[in-house]
Amino acid sequence: MKLLFFNFFLRNAAVVGVVGVLLLVSGSWWLYKTMEKRKSIKLKQKFFRQNGGLLLQQHLSSSDQGGISKTKVFSSEELETATDGFNVNRILGQGGQGTVYKGMLADGVIVAVKRSTMVGEENLEGFINEVCILSQINQRNIVRLLGCCLEAEVPLLVYEFIPNGTLSEYLLRQNEEFPLSWEMRLQIAAETAGALCYLHSAASIPIYHRDIKSTNILLDHKYRAKIADFGTSRSLSVYQTHLTTSVQGTYGYLDPEYFWSSQYTDKSDVYSFGVVLAELLTGQKAILTNESQERKNLAAHFVLLMEENRILDIVDAQIKEHCPKEDVICVANIAMRCLNLNGKKRPTMKQVTSELERIIQLSQKKNVQQNNEEAESITAEVVSAWDDASTSITCSSFQVDQALSSSDVEPLVPFKTW
Repeated sequence: MKLLFFNFFLRNAAVVGVVGVLLLVSGSWWLYKTMEKRKSIKLKQKFFRQNGGLLLQQHLSSSDQGGISKTKVFSSEELETATDGFNVNRILGQGGQGTVYKGMLADGVIVAVKRSTMVGEENLEGFINEVCILSQINQRNIVRLLGCCLEAEVPLLVYEFIPNGTLSEYLLRQNEEFPLSWEMRLQIAAETAGALCYLHSAASIPIYHRDIKSTNILLDHKYRAKIADFGTSRSLSVYQTHLTTSVQGTYGYLDPEYFWSSQYTDKSDVYSFGVVLAELLTGQKAILTNESQERKNLAAHFVLLMEENRILDIVDAQIKEHCPKEDVICVANIAMRCLNLNGKKRPTMKQVTSELERIIQLSQKKNVQQNNEEAESITAEVVSAWDDASTSITCSSFQVDQALSSSDVEPLVPFKTW
């Protein structure tokens, strides 16, 4: 009896021991996962504060712009999955403010994810600024911000995906299979000007872009222009006419007047746009390098040739034979006025947009007239050919009638006599 009791005790003790070990292991695992989850939450909260989440919330609470609050907030896991762990094969481009990756969201939407460089106090404001400005803009030629993520190690911005890269890439790679025609360049110029006009005078508050250049003009699937990169942009009150800031911008596009005075105006954007117009006309970079490796400013070179009446000497070879000379000269004159060293003598973006659109309308009207004239010419030739053919047919019919009236030809239907 004692032996049986002892065996029963041993068996149950073993079962209790196994159950105890399992409970201890599962409890330890649950405790570990709970601690990891709390650690992850604390880390995300830390990144949120580090990436300016509190500053963004402050902007939201003090802003009456409803569009900002509608900006979607993505989780870091969503964007990790979308970009395949920020795979290097997904990189679309890199710049001073970060790297842009191509991604696909869970619903199949293709997006561009901008992963910012490590954010310090000096450039945190630029990141928040871009979110706030783009969130309140709705214009077809300005890239759309879909959302952001602040809980990752560095801030992430999610934009609509623009498939055809930058204007700069297209101008410089000289794509022979699909060259950027004169009509396309003119359209891109007008669309970019229209977007800047919207920022300066049609947005709810005036906005200066402050970094207009061909690498910040993207081309969509229909080669329509989309202005991007608002990291250094600034909004103004209705009563402000300029910004006094430390000089920022890209060499070759920088307004000389702003460089001297540190005062940025809407005419500083106009100057930068003038450089883009010069690029569209010449197909050259804003900073030229000659055979002796000397660097030269395209804007200064362009103005010099215009003053010497030699603009056609540097028109891009890809369009030189296919663009109306008078249209080229009109666009070159607009660029020349935009590049005036005196900002007050430059046109506004509204005036530039109107002039470019007028050139396009006149060009289209000429094409329609030319097509009509060609159609009329073809019609006249067809009518002439038809008249010649009719004459020939009439002559032939007359000969047949003559033959039929001959006495040796018996009629097919004999005449009746009444």
